[in-house]
Amino acid sequence: MTGIIIKPMHKLGTFVPKFYRNIFVQPVRSQSSYATERLEYTNYGIPTEVIKHIKEEKTFDLKKGEVLVKFLASPVNPADINTIQGSYPIKPILPAVGGGEGIAQVLETEGGGHHLPGDWVLPARSMSGTWTSHCVFHETELIKVRQDISVEGAATLMINPATALRMLEDFVQLQEGDVIVQNGANSAVGLAAIQIAKKKKVQTINVVRNREDIDSLKSYLTSLGATHVLTEEEARRSWRELPRPRLALNCVGGTSSTELCKALADGGVHVTYGGMSLKPVTVGNSHLIFKDISVRGFWMSRWYKEQGVSQARLDMISYLADMVHNGELQVPPLINITLQDYQQALESTLKGFKAGKFMFRFS
Repeated sequence: MTGIIIKPMHKLGTFVPKFYRNIFVQPVRSQSSYATERLEYTNYGIPTEVIKHIKEEKTFDLKKGEVLVKFLASPVNPADINTIQGSYPIKPILPAVGGGEGIAQVLETEGGGHHLPGDWVLPARSMSGTWTSHCVFHETELIKVRQDISVEGAATLMINPATALRMLEDFVQLQEGDVIVQNGANSAVGLAAIQIAKKKKVQTINVVRNREDIDSLKSYLTSLGATHVLTEEEARRSWRELPRPRLALNCVGGTSSTELCKALADGGVHVTYGGMSLKPVTVGNSHLIFKDISVRGFWMSRWYKEQGVSQARLDMISYLADMVHNGELQVPPLINITLQDYQQALESTLKGFKAGKFMFRFS
């Protein structure tokens, strides 16, 4: 919207007083007020100590190209906790709002028609602050997603299923009948990898930690499409009997990552995307010399930064959303909570043996 310039007039005896000459008339913008809440931190540190729950009435004055959204749901991922701690490579400018993933609905827009009120959108930028009821983005920082899937399915598309898909497609050209192996198979990425591999007709060897309800966990992973599910102890005794995988996905590190090297076929690729044990990846000399395996790493945020809002990225989100819609990609077990109950999520997300992933829900 542009201002209006009233120019001096001296035509046919018309005279405009000097006071009224060259007046810039400010455009009137529609301003809407909303009851908002967010989880904000002004310092890096222990999340339960630095995060504050803030509720306030806010008025939003959108500039050209901006979009106001209301978040519907936002999960709590380990990287969110690491970011607040200050140990993650991405360090938001403080004060910052927590959260790096979520599904939002467009409320108002001053954009060019890319997004309309009512559309569902995903933030395109990593760690963009999604633990908030309302937020303003530039229209180029949002990705539209189909609305005929569950809120939970849409809210969890951008990180874990996307990580699984990229690792399955970008390191080895897997063919129908090929085999992959992964540790941490009951993690959100692991669950997605099982289901995406099933769609691609790729077999999976899935390693998990032993626990009291191990039979129940094995049944659950098998129901998702897992070919083999083994505890770490079982896996060590079984590598010789199992088919040799071309690709290994590691989110644990330490001795668990070494076991994946033992399992790999000659020329296989070992990809690390997490380090839950906080121990380094250890590769035996024999694995490199005699098996010629490759050791790689993957970070979803780097891929997003390199891609921007590319067609490859849009196609990936569409592919995963279609899987959710078709019942081929199930949402991981979730624990729905409100922002005011944030302490529980911050204390438990980095711990093992959780009942599910925490999800902030907004009314």
